[in-house]
Amino acid sequence: MASYTPTIGLEIHAELKTATKMFCGCRNNPDEVAPNTNVCAVCLAHPGTLPVMNGEAVRKVLLVGKALNATLADFSEFDRKNYFYPDIPKGYQISQYQYPLVQGGSLGGVAVTRVHLEEDTARSQHVGDKSLVDYNRAGVPLMELVTEPVIHDAATAGAFARELQLLLRTLGAGEANMEKGEMRVEANISVSKDATFGTKVEVKNLNSFRSVERAIEYEVKRQIELIESGGTVVQETRGWDEAKQVTFSQRKKESSHDYRYFPDPDLPKLMVSESPTLSHLELPELPSQMRERLRAMGFLQDQDIEQLVGDAQLTQLFAAVESKNADPAILKVAANFILNDIAGQIKKDPVWQLPSADFLLEVITKYQSGAIASPQAKASILTGVHAEAMSTDALSDIAKQVIDANPSVVAEFKAGKEASMQFLVGQGMKLSKGSANPQALRDAIQTILA
Repeated sequence: MASYTPTIGLEIHAELKTATKMFCGCRNNPDEVAPNTNVCAVCLAHPGTLPVMNGEAVRKVLLVGKALNATLADFSEFDRKNYFYPDIPKGYQISQYQYPLVQGGSLGGVAVTRVHLEEDTARSQHVGDKSLVDYNRAGVPLMELVTEPVIHDAATAGAFARELQLLLRTLGAGEANMEKGEMRVEANISVSKDATFGTKVEVKNLNSFRSVERAIEYEVKRQIELIESGGTVVQETRGWDEAKQVTFSQRKKESSHDYRYFPDPDLPKLMVSESPTLSHLELPELPSQMRERLRAMGFLQDQDIEQLVGDAQLTQLFAAVESKNADPAILKVAANFILNDIAGQIKKDPVWQLPSADFLLEVITKYQSGAIASPQAKASILTGVHAEAMSTDALSDIAKQVIDANPSVVAEFKAGKEASMQFLVGQGMKLSKGSANPQALRDAIQTILA
């Protein structure tokens, strides 16, 4: 088996974070639980309706391209990808074929072929012998990134997918939560004994980074054993069975000509340079740049750097402290507080209100002077950071506003999903601008819902 070389290319779909869908004004809400709520005549493909392009979705794909140091298109267009399936109400998907928005670039040392924009499909649910379709997701802006076939092991593939998720979150392009289906990974895998490519097999249904790695490892082993036993690898699409930890055959792999691509006649051609919004893009500090800056400080371990880079809340707090006091000795203590005490408190209570940079610097001063004598006292002071307790009436008013504004989440909570309460409390904390006590707010919401 050691004489075989695996060759892997990834196709990653990521839903973009926009207010509305790709070609209509329906709300883009991945957390909507009531089926077929965010739908209209356009995304349901009623006769006579016409699509209108979402410029913000285009901008976010171009932003990703710039972060990849790729070539951004000046001219682009949308195409119709023709196939019939219940999750495509039009009988075709609006996608991009010959003129993608982004070509080339790289991320984490892996070369990228292209990044293009399309609309997502509806969500199918199979209940017994019936199949149900929820069209809330139909038409949501969907970015597809395709890598070059330059990956040769499962760990590298998993690392690339994780880095892309982090990049999308850093850019504000999308949340890319794999457990919600906001980011989906497909792996194209082949094995060979020489420099040529073997027969490619596409593996779908990879909904976690661990699944990506395990599916690739399994499929590489399966193909090698098949060849060694005298069999032939068939070009096909396979699924991943998480329970059995095996891939299984789904269908013959289609080629691009099977989809009969042609330019969509209902959408105008896109000239990026003619739009100031699309042609003037500003990037935030990218994860790779942040790692370099933090590493240059000299006192952070690699695991500490990854923890900071991977958590936007902790990153913002550390940056706020750094902007007020750049003394390395102070920053070292601040990093310790943030990565241990504050991160630990967030883990225990996700809606806990983080302290301000000024407060944290005040705690550090007391700690260094000996006024805070023990780790327990240090943690106690930090976990007690909340503004004056709000009145019962004020808390009740905020709770009512949150409940009225989020009926679908309330329904989800009443149906037994405890995690929905965290979302409601989080919305209440935003309304109170951090001045409410999370537990008191939680109690107020539960009192109304009881």
